Amino acid sequence: MNPSEYVREAYRHILRSDFAEAIVCFEAAIAASPADAEVRYRCSITYARSGMLDRALVHAVAAVKLDSSKPEYNLHLQHLQALMLVQEAKRLLEDEQTRTMNPYHPITLLKEAISLDPLYGDAYVWLAIAHSRMNEHLQAIAALKEVMSLHPDDTGLRQLMKDLQKSLQSYLQ
Repeated sequence: MNPSEYVREAYRHILRSDFAEAIVCFEAAIAASPADAEVRYRCSITYARSGMLDRALVHAVAAVKLDSSKPEYNLHLQHLQALMLVQEAKRLLEDEQTRTMNPYHPITLLKEAISLDPLYGDAYVWLAIAHSRMNEHLQAIAALKEVMSLHPDDTGLRQLMKDLQKSLQSYLQ
């Protein structure tokens, strides 16, 4: 098969929600045409949707290197980098031992994630949580206000805001 046939086959698998087979087809298309930035980009998206961020990042970087003129390639790469930073920050926040070593490191990671992808709501939520854990309730509320402006109808965010405001009141007393 030629690369475009592999890509068509990949989309057939995607339509059947068979992402593993779609990845096999994308990888075959890449093997047949390694300098095709568009195939790398599409393969990266499929890896990301399958939760394989490391592989998604490899192909996203390759797509940008092959054709940096496409803004969607750069945005996708930045989003993946933000996802990975948030994952790392979450891991640090959940690990008692590393949390005491450098408690501000997750905050730094989350701010970097937000700078890479300002529309990534989870980064703001985790930043609010990280600030709250440091008893920085005003910063936590500010971060939560940012994500609420992106998702104004989210009842979970409203509840989290109420919880943060209660924490602030308790802290001030």
